[in-house]
Amino acid sequence: MLALKERLSDAFQWVPGGEYSIEVDPRTVDASRLAVIRQMGFNRLSLGVQDFEPAVQKAVHRIQSTQDVQNLMLAARALGFDSVNLDLIYGLPMQTAASFERTLDQVILLHPERIALYAYAHLPERFKPQRRILASELPVPSSKIAMMSRSVDALMNAGYVYVGMDHFSLPEDALAVAKRQGRLHRNFQGYSTQPDCDLIGLGVSAIGRMGGTYSQNAKTMEDYVDMLDNGQLPIVKGLALSRDDLIRRAWIMAIMCQGHVQYDAFNEAWLIDAKKYFAPEIAQLEVLQTQGLVSLSSGGLQVTPLGWFFVRGVAMVFDKYLQADRHRTKFSKII
Repeated sequence: MLALKERLSDAFQWVPGGEYSIEVDPRTVDASRLAVIRQMGFNRLSLGVQDFEPAVQKAVHRIQSTQDVQNLMLAARALGFDSVNLDLIYGLPMQTAASFERTLDQVILLHPERIALYAYAHLPERFKPQRRILASELPVPSSKIAMMSRSVDALMNAGYVYVGMDHFSLPEDALAVAKRQGRLHRNFQGYSTQPDCDLIGLGVSAIGRMGGTYSQNAKTMEDYVDMLDNGQLPIVKGLALSRDDLIRRAWIMAIMCQGHVQYDAFNEAWLIDAKKYFAPEIAQLEVLQTQGLVSLSSGGLQVTPLGWFFVRGVAMVFDKYLQADRHRTKFSKII
């Protein structure tokens, strides 16, 4: 890690006061390693928790005690990390609404600045470790909905702000401030306070974004190393966005980050008639409007407070690639 940091420092300028985040596994990192990470300049920390229930941890083959996570949290505070995020997952095998409430109670006591609450997507054909998980032990959809509903209530009652798309933060955290000020952005890692910019993906399977293109590195270490040894960038897949892709990306980003789109402003920015351009999709939103998730007007569309909890579903209406794909099971579900 130290060698990597030195090489990156040679190639890039680390801006003072920038956000430097790292995700660590509580099972492999202790306070002394955390101190080294802090010395390297990292100031934001994410811990993968998933669930604190022993039965659930055993079912997903990830055993870690609440005490281990608490110790790391205390060490992070003492070391001066600006923000700590905990990742939780609902819909795991052996979970129930009641058991997940107990996990939430412990998380709230730990009081992290940010919480990511993800729905488990069972895709064993894509993710090899999931093949050890018994599908028969997964909770039914109604139970998952109950977990999500209770989680939202518990976290908001504890003072957290629902930022959107599975993310919660304390009101004083930079993410909540950015939402209030209309400065939210999204990238491959989720919501960000940083302006939209190019992203350089380094490492096996990493995805990069440069201008109107996306690229992905080799997915195996062997292929990755072979390409580098031959003096090649280890990129194996790329996509150049069309004008339609760029327009839809901007539209979807506005929905997911600001929760609204004004036709006049969008028309001026992209030199289109948005109402005509997205007429089929806007027509589909009428169903969501009857459900109280969006509000449509002559001036634009607005995601309602209730709809903000399902903003992914609103945005998906405008994703032509998802809409064109008839095999939806290859994608993770909203809930």
